[in-house]
Amino acid sequence: MKALRIATLLLTLSGVAGAGGLLAGCGGTSRASTPAAEKLQREDLVAVSRSLRQTEGSVRQEMAAARIAWPMVANGLPASIPPTTRPELSSASGAARAIVVPPLMNKPQARSLTGPAAGIAGLFQTFSGLIERGWTLTAAASEEIEGGSPATARFARENVALYIDSVYDGHFDAALIGKSLLKDYTLLGGAAAFGATLTQAEVDALADAYSPASERLHPHPGVKLGA
Repeated sequence: MKALRIATLLLTLSGVAGAGGLLAGCGGTSRASTPAAEKLQREDLVAVSRSLRQTEGSVRQEMAAARIAWPMVANGLPASIPPTTRPELSSASGAARAIVVPPLMNKPQARSLTGPAAGIAGLFQTFSGLIERGWTLTAAASEEIEGGSPATARFARENVALYIDSVYDGHFDAALIGKSLLKDYTLLGGAAAFGATLTQAEVDALADAYSPASERLHPHPGVKLGA
């Protein structure tokens, strides 16, 4: 049953990456063609920025758990899994599931976003989906390798690299959000155009929270699919 659950989640995982990538490409980053369209794009960027602030605390908590668990799995799961590994994987998985996904970042509402805001929402969706499923599947794989049947343990061992890569890729997408927000804010007129609705200081703080320094995992994954 656990092997079937892993296989089902694996299919879902591929869907998350594909759907997120498509949404991230929506809207583009070109300047709006009319003043009305530009005004709408600024409003959407303000709304997305507020959503990023709303979820920032839970994202920070997941990253704290990820920094502990990641070195334990970055190069794959060992043949004999240390007793400390599974609790840390469970903690990372729980923190990923606890990430606040504001309504605007969910697909139904995100479809209404225009311009650069759509791309940022797409990055966040891919990030949150990949890390939740990646950590969950990695934790499940550790259980199968440690106590499952030979067949389920072999299945878990052969596929765990994909789960681990998904965690890394999700955080990579999160690290792109800040850079995108800074660029899009400038593209849409910067502080002079946004005024008090979204200040440069607020954008800088969000860019720092969703930056490579805050969200990238180290080291790079060192395990290959099927190994």
